[in-house]
Amino acid sequence: MTLNPWRLRLLCQLETLGTVRAVASAAHQSASSVSQQLSVLERETGARLLERTGRRIQLTTAGHVLASRARDILDQMADAEAELQALGDDPSGVVRVAAFQSAIHSLVVPAAGALRLVHPGVQVFVDELEPHESTSALLRGDIDIAVTTTDFLDVPRHQDVHLVPLTTDAIVLVVPPDHRIARHDRIELAALADEDWTFDLPGSYMADLATRLCRRAGFEPRVVCRFNNYLIALQHVESAGSVTLLPELALDPRYDVITLGLTPPTHRRITAAIRSSSTPRASVTAVLDALRAQSSATTVPGSSSTSATVTSAAPTASSTPM
Repeated sequence: MTLNPWRLRLLCQLETLGTVRAVASAAHQSASSVSQQLSVLERETGARLLERTGRRIQLTTAGHVLASRARDILDQMADAEAELQALGDDPSGVVRVAAFQSAIHSLVVPAAGALRLVHPGVQVFVDELEPHESTSALLRGDIDIAVTTTDFLDVPRHQDVHLVPLTTDAIVLVVPPDHRIARHDRIELAALADEDWTFDLPGSYMADLATRLCRRAGFEPRVVCRFNNYLIALQHVESAGSVTLLPELALDPRYDVITLGLTPPTHRRITAAIRSSSTPRASVTAVLDALRAQSSATTVPGSSSTSATVTSAAPTASSTPM
């Protein structure tokens, strides 16, 4: 019996994602192509791996057993590849990294650039994924490292995910330079209940977090703009007078805006996640080291007195409308 690694990965993805359509989307294949490949896998094994329940296809007991074994097989293949690469003088190969927007430009891209000078044989491929998406991609085997945060996310922690701490990032309020609260250092969100807000797209990490913080402060935010690009959000605050909540890593000194801390303070922990069941390749370890070094070296844009993004030392604003 000869088993095809690609078809084994499709079976594992079906167990994780639950539907053939989702597997097809993740594998960039048609649903019919995925179904055909799974049928071929059944013929190769001589076992009934799938069963139809209503309109859904589910794994049988044999299918679950093979999926579990397949993950071990695929991990062992990756380990063998890593050992062969380790025989060389320098780490090499492709490392697939997924990260959310603000971590890409502040952590991942600079780390990849620094890594090229030390280990030119390591290629870093980067995908932008929301934190709740990157963990699933890691478990499917689509990526090697997920730069993510588990703060404020209503998702269970998976036992096969090992988290490597990178840094801590504050969530801040961003307002135009002539805003009525611009001279304050910190603010309670209740003071902004009547403002026009700029948010990320619905369902995104920051949109959900900003909505949750506003509701916790006792009001429903009046969202006038939604962008999936932090630079556009900063531009709108600067020129159109809206306000927004952003992670400090997303700030850019080119925009004339004011940042204020929140009362109570809100922070998120940024981590790098890897599969704990497989031994990291030398190239993956090199990327993790570069991410840790970049995290230690990163200066939060709003923390510099020379930055265009400045906070003034002044009293904390209360929740009383101004």
